[in-house]
Amino acid sequence: MSKMMYNMIQLGKHRMAERTSFFQSGRDYESRYVNHRYLGEEKKVLSQYESVDYFSPHSQIYKEWVAKQPARFEWDRWVTMGCIGFLVGLTAFVMHQGIGLISENMHDLALRQIEIGDIMGGWVILTGISVLLVIFSSAIVVVCCPAAGGSGLPELIAYLNGTNVRRIFSLKTYVVKFISCLLAVGSGMPVGPEGPMIALGGLIGASVSQFKSKVLNIDIALFKRLRNSEDRRNFLTAGAGAGVSAAFGAPVGGLLFAMEEVSSFWSDKLGWQTFFCCMVSAFTADLFNSAFDKFEYTGNFGLFQKDNYIIFHVENYIPLNLLVFLPAILLGGIGGILGALFTFLNLKIVRVRKQLQEKCCSNKHLLSFVKIFEPLLIMVIVSSLKVLVSDIFPCHVPQCYFNNSSPECLGHGGGDKFHTELTVETFSCEHKDAININGTDYFNGTYNPFATVFFASGEEAIHHLFSRQTHNELPPLPLAIALLLYFPLACWTAGTSIASGLVVPMLLIGGLFGRLVGCLAVTIFGIHTTPFWAWLDPGAFALIGAASFFGGVSRLTMSLAVILMEMTNDIQFLLPIMVTIMVSKWVGDLLTHSFYHALLEVKCIPFLDSEPFITHNKEPVSLELFKAGDAMSSPVVCVKKNEKASELAARLLECEHSGFPVVNEDNQLIGSITRRILAVVLEYHFDQDRDNVTVTYDEYLQHDPSYRQKTILEKLVSDKGDKTIDLDVYMNQSAVSVSSSFSLHRTYVLFRTMGLRHLIVTDDTNTVVGMLSRKDLMGHALEDRLAPIISHVIGTSA
Repeated sequence: MSKMMYNMIQLGKHRMAERTSFFQSGRDYESRYVNHRYLGEEKKVLSQYESVDYFSPHSQIYKEWVAKQPARFEWDRWVTMGCIGFLVGLTAFVMHQGIGLISENMHDLALRQIEIGDIMGGWVILTGISVLLVIFSSAIVVVCCPAAGGSGLPELIAYLNGTNVRRIFSLKTYVVKFISCLLAVGSGMPVGPEGPMIALGGLIGASVSQFKSKVLNIDIALFKRLRNSEDRRNFLTAGAGAGVSAAFGAPVGGLLFAMEEVSSFWSDKLGWQTFFCCMVSAFTADLFNSAFDKFEYTGNFGLFQKDNYIIFHVENYIPLNLLVFLPAILLGGIGGILGALFTFLNLKIVRVRKQLQEKCCSNKHLLSFVKIFEPLLIMVIVSSLKVLVSDIFPCHVPQCYFNNSSPECLGHGGGDKFHTELTVETFSCEHKDAININGTDYFNGTYNPFATVFFASGEEAIHHLFSRQTHNELPPLPLAIALLLYFPLACWTAGTSIASGLVVPMLLIGGLFGRLVGCLAVTIFGIHTTPFWAWLDPGAFALIGAASFFGGVSRLTMSLAVILMEMTNDIQFLLPIMVTIMVSKWVGDLLTHSFYHALLEVKCIPFLDSEPFITHNKEPVSLELFKAGDAMSSPVVCVKKNEKASELAARLLECEHSGFPVVNEDNQLIGSITRRILAVVLEYHFDQDRDNVTVTYDEYLQHDPSYRQKTILEKLVSDKGDKTIDLDVYMNQSAVSVSSSFSLHRTYVLFRTMGLRHLIVTDDTNTVVGMLSRKDLMGHALEDRLAPIISHVIGTSA
């Protein structure tokens, strides 16, 4: 096939690909083993992102800077990790207490009206307060800091993967994200605080570790040696783990989350330091939460009570049976399908939202109004459903097994096996006076099962779903209706202009369908009191269902299992949870990419997965069959070690490359240099207007190319001066390069593992023949680049 014919075929395929169908493979409905396909405009957005090196450039000025830094035997890094853990824990404490204060007072005001029969009055109060909170939560994001919207996890993952995402680690982002999340979760939106809390942890790690702030006028020189890309990313990783630790009360889970999901580079030293940071974070949050209840001092400072630091503590433990693995596998399959459906629908909503905003909102102020109005509309729907649907459901008579007692009672006393919890939501149901039987108070009356899981806050609803030995507390119909209403609302809310997370919605949705399956099992097989069948409990099914849906959406494995154990303290169910997580991941991977990785694709942020996947005729192909030279970009713009300032300026103006190989007079590779270093050096030379000017590494760190950069470059080109700049002291002397015949698979592993920004490709004579960047190694780019030769290579290797 001629090259011209091949290009014509590819052009036709490209035009057809631009017209996407709803279920087109390679877009939102795609197996984990199918690469996402980007359209023309999306590729332009993708190309605008720059990468960041994990290691600092190994130049002469860098080595001189390192030599001047005092050797402290790592104590400054441990101190910094402790500071990060403390601040993340303190942030989680304030967030938790604030959400509880707002949510409880708002619901109490509404319930006062509802309990006296004034349903509309309760609706007005609940809707009015909720809407005001959501308006402010959304407006502060839209007007002050759009980068603070969402959970922040995709951007955090991308940065640690090596992509430079701007404006996510500023003090403004911290303040706006914190306030927006506090108000959004407190208002009763179907969201949770855990996602933003993880992002806030990463933000604290990235910012505090530098001990420098222009806004706060802080610059502590004692920790100056930590101001490098490697340490900053390590502290960011630890901060994200500390965010998980404080949000879930799961320090070990936080460590595993940082290793499994957010970090692309890991070492034993980083593991120890992250473990310490997570420990300090959990300790700080638990310590303050033990002493305060909605910012009111309880007098129990230092008393770590299980209800305060074990978020969804399971009270009654039940023995396991081999048969429990059957529903664990079943729920894992359901969770994987529902998790993939949730991801797919959310991506479609994100795309439709973006298209509508671009078409209908050409005016900036109108666009801001629409972004604020959307979460407001969702909040009105949610609060209306909370009140009106709860009012439709009939009151339920509680279950109580107690000798010589009335069957209409809430709570249970000594000897009771099955019961209804005291904390169920009565809503507008009838209250009666307490009666005392054998020293135990019982509250005759009725309660509203739908309001128990839908009107209450997300955390309270999850507590009820996970409760044990409460077989008849939540009938199947309220669970099914709540699931049908909450699922699309949570899916719609994710991605709106508020700072919010999905952990609470994932646990709630999974708990709803898990308990629903448990109720059906109890209906079929009955309630059993013997230890052999004790596992047949709707609460146990709810926990397994929550794990399966969480895994089906996030595709987490190790960290998720440990987080759920630390959140519930139910170690007996570890094995069923592990089984259901694995099944949900396998099923979900067959249908869509993981939720956060899919959002990276929708936002067109470059990301390298842990393993590269390419296919040919829907069959997987090994990258070991290909060479680095098959995927490289060429020709390459190089610079000489000694180059005239005018020629360097001309190169920067002519191309937008972010890095250049440095070659000697024989065009052989001797190093590399970034665009930013060249720009800073040229600006210094222009301002000094004399030879022998050497920019120190301190000056490089403190100096960003100014707004005058283009003017300076054009001036240097027009002057055509013969001033020569020696790049020997500025170039990276440890630039990584591979031979053009080097294995493409090993090239990918080397690039991702070392956190590279550029990888130079040379021939047998060490002459530069190509470059590989992050965008060249993404799955879709590899398939496009290898398409002309893949049939030949496979045929030759067969």
